[in-house]
Amino acid sequence: MAEPSRRRILGLGLMAAAVTSCGHPRPAPAPAAAAQPSAAAATAASSAPSAPGSPAPDGHTGPTSERSRPGNPDWEITDPGPDDAIAGFADRVSVLPGEPFGLHVSTPAAAFTVSAYRMGWYDGARARLVWRREHVPGSRQAAPHVDPETRTVLTGWQRTLAVDTAGWPEGAYLLRLDAEDGSGRRYVPLTVRSASTAGRTVIMSAPATWQAYNEWGGYSLYNGPTGGLATRSLKAVFDRPYDYDHGAGLFLVYEAPLVALAERLGLPLAYTTGIDVAREPGLLTGAAAVLSLGHDEYWSPEQRANVVAARDAGTNLAILGANCCFRRVRFEPTDLGPDRTVVCYKDAWAQDPGHLSGAPATTDFRAGPGADPESSMLGVIYDGYPVDAPYVVTSPGHWAFEGTGVAAGASFPHLVGVEYDRVDTRFPTPRPIEVIAHSPVVCDGRRSHSDTAYCTVPGGAGVFATGTMRWVEALDAHGPGGGRADHGIDAHAGDLVRQVTENVLRAFAAGPAGRARPAQDNLAAVYGTA
Repeated sequence: MAEPSRRRILGLGLMAAAVTSCGHPRPAPAPAAAAQPSAAAATAASSAPSAPGSPAPDGHTGPTSERSRPGNPDWEITDPGPDDAIAGFADRVSVLPGEPFGLHVSTPAAAFTVSAYRMGWYDGARARLVWRREHVPGSRQAAPHVDPETRTVLTGWQRTLAVDTAGWPEGAYLLRLDAEDGSGRRYVPLTVRSASTAGRTVIMSAPATWQAYNEWGGYSLYNGPTGGLATRSLKAVFDRPYDYDHGAGLFLVYEAPLVALAERLGLPLAYTTGIDVAREPGLLTGAAAVLSLGHDEYWSPEQRANVVAARDAGTNLAILGANCCFRRVRFEPTDLGPDRTVVCYKDAWAQDPGHLSGAPATTDFRAGPGADPESSMLGVIYDGYPVDAPYVVTSPGHWAFEGTGVAAGASFPHLVGVEYDRVDTRFPTPRPIEVIAHSPVVCDGRRSHSDTAYCTVPGGAGVFATGTMRWVEALDAHGPGGGRADHGIDAHAGDLVRQVTENVLRAFAAGPAGRARPAQDNLAAVYGTA
């Protein structure tokens, strides 16, 4: 089925734009507002790097020591200014601590300041200033151009500044660009990744999905100037700024709330991206758990194979969103380095020169050629868009609901949306699998359910999937006057999501969850499926 022109729907937040089983294609995302930090004015920060946290016994910066440092509540951009005031991108999606990277910035301002904020939990502040450089000379870079064959936006921007990350702790970062004439501000995201994940919970960022939706320059993997398949890009490059959330991509909505919660809990954490997991087969060796966050749609076969291998070796897997691992992509280089291009021909896979040369088709994982539905890894499978429905608890005695006080049938309005997953045994499904929330939905007139499910696999790992894309952003729902309440998600839903997420993270951090908490298969009771 053909995909539609891009359209924006206010109030629905960000949505993956894939063909749905509801019978209609989905629109591309409309950004939701980022969480507001609840702090007063920030302390002035030095232009020199601040010291990292104390090393933990494994040689890495410990989350407890790092989060005990003072935060900087002034990290957030509230007035970005005009689109052409300033913009930039990093020439690396991720770096190891101490590795340099380049910033490519375009601004008509004579100078700008760049500040590196590590995102996390600092006594309630969501970020800490780690490094700042002031009075960087600015210049307006050339206008982008579009490759006529693949409709890829190309910038060719020159490097403005080389940045040394010596002393930067591992973590998720936003670099803030401030034009010094006051005309504008933008973010540039960066992951300072972990060289080892053994014994730690891995926060696996999803920049390939951010880039798929990025329409900076007028094109994304969904749309071009006329909004249809005929003008969308077949390849998207990281060599350009992000248009969403003032340059932050999808990070602030779908990842930052989980980063804050995980760091507040003081768990041993590791940071990486799906691109790094694809490139390094042994990266997840010995990891306690891998977390896929709110919107993690675009995966390469290599990333999937490496995550499955880790799961089968005992690494727990938590899917804190929906529509995970739906699109199959590959990565190609640009002039700035390897893995800087996301290739996804989708329905035009037969025209893909890479596929014609033997690479897997860049289409949906569940589609041929080489169909491999995501449910065999996740237990759940993407079922449709758009929905807005209550989240309904069916197994209140499950360990994931400990401390919530919920009863069977407890309902939390608007928590299911705007995309959802379910258990569907018509597709490969690991068993035993336990549905703990079974929420009725109506998707374009078709009745279905969104499922929160927990399954265990022979290697001992547990797999937890929320079944709703709104899970991570609901971590910031505190009710009127107390924080975000997007889509009508209230403080009660926020309390539930925070407690369940904490239960899952703590259980998964302790080792293979299936050994201590084997799933109790209940599909016969829930779906009438043997």
